[in-house]
Amino acid sequence: MAEKLGPEGLMGELCNGFDLLSDPVKGLITFQSLKRNSGLLGLEGMGDDELLSMLREGDIDGDGALDQMEFCVLMLRLSPELMEESRRLVEMEIMKELESSMQQ
Repeated sequence: MAEKLGPEGLMGELCNGFDLLSDPVKGLITFQSLKRNSGLLGLEGMGDDELLSMLREGDIDGDGALDQMEFCVLMLRLSPELMEESRRLVEMEIMKELESSMQQ
């Protein structure tokens, strides 16, 4: 998936996912917004404890909610294949930049 989307496309999709799950007023993924929107991810069968656990796992700053950066980091961590593809795409972009700067 990451290879098809490219770095900007992948980040755009992650941001879209965040927007779907977040509370529009708070701009964060809260327990309530995750529970309300979990069906959009096919997670409607998850219990409250599982949803809270997911929030805790991604909550880097300890505020009980996920901001966009925390959500993106969590999604990359939860998907090893996505993480590997992302790493490869970043390396390709770095190589392109290096080659471009060496040609100048």
